[in-house]
Amino acid sequence: METVLCKAQGWLRRHRVDAWLLYDYLGSNPVFWAVVGRLGMVTRPCWLFVPARGRPRLLVHAVDAGKFRAVGLPLVVFAGRAEMVRHLRRWLGGLRRVAMEYSPQGALPRVGRVDAGTVELVRGCGPQVVPSGDLFQEVALLATPSQEQSHRESARLLGQIVLEAFAYLGGNLSGALTEWDVARFIRQRFADLGLESTEGPIVAANAHSSDPHYEPSPSTSAPIRQGDWVLIDLWARLRGEETFYADITWVGYAGPDVPPAYQEVFRVVCQARDTALATLQQAWQEGKVLRGWQVDRVARRVIVRAGYGKYFTHRLGHSLGCTVHGDAVNLDSWETRDTRSIVPGIAFTIEPGIYLPAFGVRSEIDVFFTPQGPEVTSPVQREIVRIG
Repeated sequence: METVLCKAQGWLRRHRVDAWLLYDYLGSNPVFWAVVGRLGMVTRPCWLFVPARGRPRLLVHAVDAGKFRAVGLPLVVFAGRAEMVRHLRRWLGGLRRVAMEYSPQGALPRVGRVDAGTVELVRGCGPQVVPSGDLFQEVALLATPSQEQSHRESARLLGQIVLEAFAYLGGNLSGALTEWDVARFIRQRFADLGLESTEGPIVAANAHSSDPHYEPSPSTSAPIRQGDWVLIDLWARLRGEETFYADITWVGYAGPDVPPAYQEVFRVVCQARDTALATLQQAWQEGKVLRGWQVDRVARRVIVRAGYGKYFTHRLGHSLGCTVHGDAVNLDSWETRDTRSIVPGIAFTIEPGIYLPAFGVRSEIDVFFTPQGPEVTSPVQREIVRIG
């Protein structure tokens, strides 16, 4: 925690923000606990005040004070709400800008963890409240070297497994194998290779591939036969508490000659994917820092101009971390407007998709932003897999 707080104070000084004020009530703000550490049952409001200069301190209720004594920070204890507010006014009085887990108009739910009433309370103490998204990302969400390596190894293994899955399917196109059978095969390969995932994978044939989050079950699973279109989306990480996920999507056709409709949509999706990556690489070379929404916008424009805009129904990509949908910046101008910076130490997906009624196409790659710029860490699909 000491390292995180030291980094946070450096960020505050560089960005001319007077303090970071973290607030939690009954687990409403996971950022608070990511910084402080889990302490067991805490039932009252609690605050962590991190000034740009000076010693951070905690404001906690008398009932919960014993839980916080081991944290090692100065502890201010209150009993009633009026006393709590008096302490906040004393701490915040005279400050101009205070960062909180706040998102203007709720535009970025990953950042907006503090309720409107609490923001009103803090504003009433004097300062302007500004979002803490970039601050938390920089001090707590950047990958360590070991996490980067775990991500790279997971991405390598997923590239191997997806080709094995297509080969397994190609060995029997009589309809004896179903989507569920292929998903079960993938899960077994995860176990064999030391990977884990709490959900998935997606194995979706024909119209099922038009549902971006379709998952087969024994009751809904369709058989896969000659002439079918198949999308496979698989995500996993090496076993362990701190390892990073990888996440890829590939598509295939059960037959030697892919129909032109599939080829055309695949071409547009790949063009959007590659344009997004090229935009990131060019910005790095020019010394520009992009925001998540900007990359989404570039890729989306490719799909809109090709006439498929209404069929691209989700963000361009998501952060990768210890969960498959991490807490760092997403490539998103559609579902949200992610204004956080894309910086070294972040892993994320690029996964444009077009979902027509009869079939869907998605091409998903992983990117790790290194100190030398964005680097693709997963295999990149260039041609539709011929199954069988």
